[in-house]
Amino acid sequence: MKFCWTTIYVKNMEESLKFYQGIVGLSLDRRAKATPEMELAFLGKGVTQVELICDQNKSNINMGDSISVGFDAESLDNIKETLKENNIPILAGPIQPNPSIKFLYVHDPNGLKIQFIEFIK
Repeated sequence: MKFCWTTIYVKNMEESLKFYQGIVGLSLDRRAKATPEMELAFLGKGVTQVELICDQNKSNINMGDSISVGFDAESLDNIKETLKENNIPILAGPIQPNPSIKFLYVHDPNGLKIQFIEFIK
């Protein structure tokens, strides 16, 4: 069995695509209307993807506070600059719990906690 994707319900597809493509750096794999009220987008290449669903019939999106989605960042300094340029506040970090890793957290446009991780070689 393999892990295929993580599904994120979003309030605004365009705003979410801008974040996941422009900030996270994921490429759009495919995008389609499932129904007139529901649009899907799959981002990322390889085994695991991020699926975004924008459903006009779903008015309340609750991300919760106990989950985050992590992305490998080649340079946390570059991510911090991109976040600053896009007025995205850092929630926590950078945190370096040991010499080989450091990370920080932000919220995506829907309130989901996103972790950017730099593995130090």
